[in-house]
Amino acid sequence: MHIASEPPILYLGTPVVLIGTVNEDGSPNLAPMSSAFWLGWRCMLGLGSASQTAANIRRTGECTLNLPSASQVGMVDKLALTTARKEVPPYKAARGYRYVADKFGISGFDPVDSETIEPPRARQCPVQMEAVLEGTHAAGQDDAALRGRVLVFEVRVQRVWLDPAITMGPDRIDPDKWRPLIMSFQRYYGLGDEVHPSRLASIPEAMYRSPDVDRALSPPPSRAQPSRTSRPSATPCRP
Repeated sequence: MHIASEPPILYLGTPVVLIGTVNEDGSPNLAPMSSAFWLGWRCMLGLGSASQTAANIRRTGECTLNLPSASQVGMVDKLALTTARKEVPPYKAARGYRYVADKFGISGFDPVDSETIEPPRARQCPVQMEAVLEGTHAAGQDDAALRGRVLVFEVRVQRVWLDPAITMGPDRIDPDKWRPLIMSFQRYYGLGDEVHPSRLASIPEAMYRSPDVDRALSPPPSRAQPSRTSRPSATPCRP
């Protein structure tokens, strides 16, 4: 029989996302999180309002969403308990966080230029997205203890980059090849094999195509040229 329960957290299992942003001094930042979900070419991101990533997104209106595979868990875990805030917020300090200026360097992920925005992508991640901010929601406004602590960002994806090794054709990800890193109750997991055929799989993916795909911006001329240090690592998925 079920029992009434009060789990402190309800992180029941979501993909890990590495959010790339740009700090005020122009340096790149990379932060892991798992409070994210997608609707079409839009993504909802739940972040602590005192985090450097939240500040960067609010200031610039841009970010990259990089999804690591389960095999990259060691690199991702090097980012755990780190922050780009020089003055570590008290609530993070109490949990063991420390300031790290070079988040890309400490993790081993390489920054690579984006086409449509300033923040870099993480070269080794099999899935990389360039996104712009469309809306911000302050969560917990009804409770004085929660008010101002968490922000939910709605971002619109305008470029998707895929490692050809996980694709079936130019515009489809093969779920049998793509093995995202999953976080469940603060622990890392991977996906297993398909357990049962899905009736939903009979619906062509093209029927879910969002108008945002057609709205995706062409690369600005000033950012179309690759930098000297950038190396192409993925195939762009474009409209």
